[in-house]
Amino acid sequence: MIRALAVAALLLLLAACGRGDLMGPFAETQAPPALSPRFYPPEGWAWGFIETGGKPAQRYGVAAGWRAPKATVVILPGYGESAEAWFETASGLIRRGYTVWILERAGQGGSGRYTLPRDLGFVPSFDPDVANVRALVRVVIRPPETSPLILLGHSDGAVVAIRAVETGLKVDGVIISSPDVTSKAVSTDSVQALAGRAGLGRLPSADWRPWSRSSPDARGSGLTHDPWRGRVQQAWQVANPDLRMSSASLGWRGAHQAASRAAEADAAAVKTDVLMLLPDKTTKEALALCKVLPDCRSVAVPGSLPALHLEQDRFRQPWMDQVTGYIAAKVTAAREAEVAPPMSQTPIAAPVPEENAPPTP
Repeated sequence: MIRALAVAALLLLLAACGRGDLMGPFAETQAPPALSPRFYPPEGWAWGFIETGGKPAQRYGVAAGWRAPKATVVILPGYGESAEAWFETASGLIRRGYTVWILERAGQGGSGRYTLPRDLGFVPSFDPDVANVRALVRVVIRPPETSPLILLGHSDGAVVAIRAVETGLKVDGVIISSPDVTSKAVSTDSVQALAGRAGLGRLPSADWRPWSRSSPDARGSGLTHDPWRGRVQQAWQVANPDLRMSSASLGWRGAHQAASRAAEADAAAVKTDVLMLLPDKTTKEALALCKVLPDCRSVAVPGSLPALHLEQDRFRQPWMDQVTGYIAAKVTAAREAEVAPPMSQTPIAAPVPEENAPPTP
């Protein structure tokens, strides 16, 4: 084990010697030639970057229909995913009249990196992710008050969504899909745990391997039943090396754990309702999070695997129906509130008769 950590440290040292632009953000991607057009970028898709606090820039994308948006949806992917894995879902939402934004996570996808090699997932904390969600909404998106704003967080991206709301982001609803919430230790191995506590969080775990095109895709990893959707993320990574991701570092795992604990501890601060969409087999931690949230409704998709947005149609369609139904209900509520605003709770005082006024006949 000690030898593995020493080798990992040497790899990181060698990688740091040739940083150059290897850690910078990456915008335009080349569509994989063998990929079906349904997985291509939505029409009018545009990229941008957001950066706060001097941290690596995070990549986001956006597209909208030609009419005024009924709602704004911000998608936060899970670990290892780039925005490209969500293009099919984004297109479906845009066709329904919603503007869709996808904010990639810090140190992943086309976002800037904290360390090298580029495919090693590392962040010292989830706080930059949370801060950039708030900044994207408040500074870049600036959604109109007349249409609802919905956060959709997948896997550990669900933790980021909840933390953003807990720390002051005002939204009209939150959807968390297959939430990955962990309260377990970073590692059961004492040497790895010690390395994380000693400030060596950039070290990969002992079983880390560099990204390889021979690595299993989402279907091979047990995340989806669908052979075509299961290939999407890997196909984009083959065609675009800067998008490649392997397993997470010790520091990323520690950051995930800390953010998960904070999400549970501050759950009472979530002032909007939450829809939790779950695969067939879910974790006790996910159900525990829903239980402590003030207004959370969980819906399971029987027989499904965790990547619900990449599942076969028999599983993905019920998931999509829940997502679109939730957003549509928010749109309806916003329209009704605009037409018939709530009456003031302040009682109206009776008119006071003027002094010496003649009596009323």
